[in-house]
Amino acid sequence: MSSKRLLLTIPTFFGTEATLAHEVRSLGYETTEVTDGRVTFEGDFEAVALANVFIRSGQRVLIKMAQFRATTFEELFQGVNSIEWEHFIQKDCAFPVKGTSLKSQLSSVPACTSIVKKAVVKRLSAKYGIEQFEETGPMMRIQFSLMRDEATIYLDTTGEPLYKRGYRAQGVVAPMRETLAFSMIDITRWRGDRPFIDPFCGSGTIPIEAALYAKKIAPGLNRNFVSEKWRVMGQGLYDDVREEARSIIDNALEPIIFASDIDPQAVRLAQENARKAGVDKYIRFSVCDASKVPLFEEKGVLVSNPPYGERLMDNTSCESLYRKIGKHFSAYTNIGKYILTSHEGFEDCYGRPADKKRKLYNGMLKCYLYQYFK
Repeated sequence: MSSKRLLLTIPTFFGTEATLAHEVRSLGYETTEVTDGRVTFEGDFEAVALANVFIRSGQRVLIKMAQFRATTFEELFQGVNSIEWEHFIQKDCAFPVKGTSLKSQLSSVPACTSIVKKAVVKRLSAKYGIEQFEETGPMMRIQFSLMRDEATIYLDTTGEPLYKRGYRAQGVVAPMRETLAFSMIDITRWRGDRPFIDPFCGSGTIPIEAALYAKKIAPGLNRNFVSEKWRVMGQGLYDDVREEARSIIDNALEPIIFASDIDPQAVRLAQENARKAGVDKYIRFSVCDASKVPLFEEKGVLVSNPPYGERLMDNTSCESLYRKIGKHFSAYTNIGKYILTSHEGFEDCYGRPADKKRKLYNGMLKCYLYQYFK
């Protein structure tokens, strides 16, 4: 069953599609479509396991089951009912349904959810000869998306989203997701070969992701996925992929990573999270004001997510902070600076325009990654 060809889709933050597409190609698969917020490629069940364990920038790995036009409940029912669900879902499996609808005639998500569920049940009832499904077995979560009357049906292979690496038991206010943190690091082209610093480390997401990346520690190595219990996956497939992941960890490299924050409690949380991730010995934590943090003279990289004036601090305080760090950071011309914020006036406050800026979304919040190459 592992050789069955599947169409796989991985959602991601808007603006990070190129990073995710590169990750997919690095696993040995060619992308078939790269669109806003998602990357699609062909693979088998081994590709499912590889993507879940190794992908750093995606949200979850979905099997794309079908895509069709649906302007009526009957069209939605028939489209879902025509899918060969019996090739994936056994009669004891749990198969809950969730979905979204945007700019479509079928606008009621609860009604669409009910129709999708009924269509799957009818198909499986005909195949298995039973009317009731106890749904006590492996989880096979079905997702649907209605966009401009186009229905897309998926099976979720991940479960808890990929950004939940397992090391952040708790965080500070307004934490950054691990997937976005990695995407920012990837944009810098840092590979662990130069000093790295985050002077607004919060609960430690950016420096921890940097350490995991430099050491080549797969983000899904120490967590579970719902598809591990799927009978169609093949016995031992995830075990083999994790063994591969362990074999490529770079035990020789010791990256130089600095992380600081003005909040002592945040630094304590960051240290604990780094310990859970197994990378605490590679990160030098300290409590320090970012506008006074010691930087390094040699060539290095600064990546950070300072307060925006949205959820942390007010605009006036943020602007004052940006002016201070702009003055402090500009003295270190060997360091590339990559700073994420949603504040539209950041460049004016910082003191000079960015050499390059890239639109990224932190959740639903539009931000820019301001890049200063010296």
